[in-house]
Amino acid sequence: MRERRYAPPEMASSDLATEAARHALVRAGLEATSIDCWIVATVTPDYQFPATACIVASNLGAAGTAAFDIEIACSGFIYALPMAASFIRAGVFRRVMIVGVETLSRILNPNDRNTVILFGDGAGAAVLERSPPGHDSFLGCDLGADGENPELLYVAGGGSRRPLTAEGIAHGEQFVKMSGREIFKYAVNKMVESAHTALARANLTTHDVDWMVPHQANRRIIEAASKRLEIPLERVVINIERFGNTSSASIPIALSETIERDILKDGDVVVFTGFGGGLSWGSVVWRWTTLGRTLLSEA
Repeated sequence: MRERRYAPPEMASSDLATEAARHALVRAGLEATSIDCWIVATVTPDYQFPATACIVASNLGAAGTAAFDIEIACSGFIYALPMAASFIRAGVFRRVMIVGVETLSRILNPNDRNTVILFGDGAGAAVLERSPPGHDSFLGCDLGADGENPELLYVAGGGSRRPLTAEGIAHGEQFVKMSGREIFKYAVNKMVESAHTALARANLTTHDVDWMVPHQANRRIIEAASKRLEIPLERVVINIERFGNTSSASIPIALSETIERDILKDGDVVVFTGFGGGLSWGSVVWRWTTLGRTLLSEA
């Protein structure tokens, strides 16, 4: 990792999310009032409540529409994709805005080299809408989680189990703690297993994959997963050296850059895969098409 981005002190997660969502609306040629539901994936919300999604929708003039947050760390955008697709397929909503956003700099211990050198701030947003008959982009997914050892990657203080106290703050309980070696082994195994499962549910194999867009946690993790999946590294989107790990924002940022490079073609099979706190993991298989609307932006 050569670069990371940090939000200025006056900006909260909702501010980054609002900018990413605004850019996505411009690319889509839509008004905020045309969005039926707003989903924000984040572990660094503005407040414990209300949901950051409510603030983002109101910032863009769409108060009164459905809005909620999901908190599943780095797997947030992957969880949000099938959730939004299911809403649309069921006819509940026509258009859904998904935003992955983090201001992780606010929960990093500047003296902890296990974490502070890895994480950054950022936001990415996507508009999903109902596609014409016969042009479904959502092909399959796999989601999973294991909460047996949450202390492998967590923030100890600030929740109902350990409310923050002066003593807790003195001990750094407000900061991210991570067991990197254990996470590495778990991450590679789960990303590979999950990608295989999602592809099997789509009646595809890794040889059908045109692009893999993984969570940007660690280049070695990405390279190991690529090798085991037999997906050539030149078909894997990697931008971690410029952004670091932005948790739920990393996949939409990486995909936004891929779109800007104009390398995605109609019909390309894209696999999103990732792993994060929870511990959680997941993969989504998506057929890229310009007929439907999956328009992304970053902030």
